[in-house]
Amino acid sequence: MEYRKFENTYFIRIDRGEEILASLAELCTKEQITLGTLYGIGAVGEVTLGVFDRKKFAYQSKTYTGDFEIASCTGTVTTMEGKPYFHLHMVVGNPELDQCHGGHLNRGVISLTGEFVLTALPGTVERRYSPEVGLNLFEFLN
Repeated sequence: MEYRKFENTYFIRIDRGEEILASLAELCTKEQITLGTLYGIGAVGEVTLGVFDRKKFAYQSKTYTGDFEIASCTGTVTTMEGKPYFHLHMVVGNPELDQCHGGHLNRGVISLTGEFVLTALPGTVERRYSPEVGLNLFEFLN
């Protein structure tokens, strides 16, 4: 991974073989980013996407392998227990195979390159587990 900072915005290149969430966590820890928005494009060779099952209170995930373009990746950067927390949704596709998959990003390994833009915001929004909903929700401390 390599990145450059322009005021409060980071342009990030995630390289072949690197995992997206781990790379972003490394950057946020190093740069002390606790709040932001993120979007990205690129290509993945392996990606795990999920959808939340409201009845089971659990993510149902599926892993896809092959050549997939990241058509869209967007979400938020917050913290949970003081560590970077990413809530990202991703859509990947391969028109040659007539496939498109989307959902909550659990894991993604870059196959060619990943281009992400993170806008850091001042402040912190923490996450807290809600037993009523089954998800880690925004917790506004101030």
